[in-house]
Amino acid sequence: MDDFTINNPEYVWLGLAALLALAELFVPGVFLIWVAGAAAVTGILSFFIDFTIAGQLTAFGLLTIIAVLGGRRWYLTHNVESESPLLNNRSAQLIGRTVTVVEAISATSGRVKVADGEWPARGPAMEKGAIGKVASVEAGVLRLEPLEGPMSLETKAAS
Repeated sequence: MDDFTINNPEYVWLGLAALLALAELFVPGVFLIWVAGAAAVTGILSFFIDFTIAGQLTAFGLLTIIAVLGGRRWYLTHNVESESPLLNNRSAQLIGRTVTVVEAISATSGRVKVADGEWPARGPAMEKGAIGKVASVEAGVLRLEPLEGPMSLETKAAS
């Protein structure tokens, strides 16, 4: 190490904090920012307290634990709103959609066509070609309910 980093560890900690905060922009996950905060606090403390290297590392470790646990607690108590809360939950996106039965539905088996794919389904007895509505999804299996209204009447008339 050169003389500057040995005599001015606070700048090293603040630089590390800046690098970690920058890394959070490229690797989002809401984790590195808490470590960056711990590094920044360690750097600020180093301005006022003459720590040894072991003391700085200890302070940084303790502050990191406190920051990460505090951040975790904050995220658990503050719900982060999203424009698309079901974006990565494909099965939940299907609730309420109408589907076409491709293999007769019973309480134990059946398949339905959803968009360009097929899903396993369960529910009241429905024949092939019937139209149903997805009521819920349990373990990747669609729970159906019969569709009430004009569509179901058209389906009955066509049979």
